[in-house]
Amino acid sequence: MIVTNQPSRVVVVVSGKRLEYFTIGWHLLEGGISLLAGLASGSLSLVGFGVDSLIELASGATMLWRMDVDHRVADRERNEKLALQLIGWSFIALAVYLVYEAVVSFARRQAPERSPVGIAIAVLSLLVMPLLSYAKRNIGSRLHSAAMRADAKQADFCAYLAAILLAGLLVNYWFNWWWADPIAAIVMAFIIANEGINASTGQRDCCDAHRS
Repeated sequence: MIVTNQPSRVVVVVSGKRLEYFTIGWHLLEGGISLLAGLASGSLSLVGFGVDSLIELASGATMLWRMDVDHRVADRERNEKLALQLIGWSFIALAVYLVYEAVVSFARRQAPERSPVGIAIAVLSLLVMPLLSYAKRNIGSRLHSAAMRADAKQADFCAYLAAILLAGLLVNYWFNWWWADPIAAIVMAFIIANEGINASTGQRDCCDAHRS
């Protein structure tokens, strides 16, 4: 019975690795474009989205490593928890940065330039992330991996941020409302902070473990 189950798990792990390779490549591209477009246009929410992409890139790298050591059960559980905590603190730091920059933007009434590139990357992310989340959730269920399910939630999280980002960029593009960008950044900050607190305190990991 053990012999017949092992090959199928190996195949699922290989599929998980492929998803993480795609995740790393996508977030490297998405993050780089978002940061460059955000810095060029002065958009806080676009810069924040780019930084978030780089954080999720790190999460993808962590999960790729996790797939490589799938056979080490005890170490896997310990390292999953540590990785979630580190990523959680990164999200909290990002949230603090976004709130600070949004307050400065409100005080100075800084209006970002219109960013068609930012709009395009937000639309692409809205299309790609739900599909990636579905695939990762499927792998997580088959491996009974709380970490992979948490990684799937990060893809959902990225889609939510892309929707908020797109709304802020479109409002600024159509109506030139300077305050739409810092408001979008603050909304993103609250979502990011909540996710960061859950991860750093292990709440998300515990919730996912109960579903295994």
